[in-house]
Amino acid sequence: MTRTQAIFYSALGALSAAGSVLAQSLGGWDTMLQVLVTLMAIDYALGVVLALVWKRSNKTADGSFESRASVKGLFRKCGILLCVLIAARLDPLFGSEGYIRGTVILFFLANEGLSVVENLGVMGLPMPQVLKDAFLALRDKESNA
Repeated sequence: MTRTQAIFYSALGALSAAGSVLAQSLGGWDTMLQVLVTLMAIDYALGVVLALVWKRSNKTADGSFESRASVKGLFRKCGILLCVLIAARLDPLFGSEGYIRGTVILFFLANEGLSVVENLGVMGLPMPQVLKDAFLALRDKESNA
């Protein structure tokens, strides 16, 4: 093994370990967290595409891409994960067996999902009503919890 390969595999191992620790601290890498992270990534990517290609971002005055707005978006996504982390730590404290974490994730799933639907609508893509209804139902379910 060459020195470059050894460095690469060491870095890959360190990133894998950090990812495992992060996922475990967020309450486990279950389906709800996977869907949330996927929607967060899609929403962020669509926001960047809207600003770069369509010049229709609602985060800047002229609708174009701005690195400051992009960084703010990343910090907001980190804030979402921080909320999930706090909820995951509160569950054992109250003995709620994942209820608090699940409720927090459902709330952010609804928000991220609706944001994705809105972004695709701004791009001119017609949205199936069933998809809109599913995210609205998630939002309603969370607000009733």
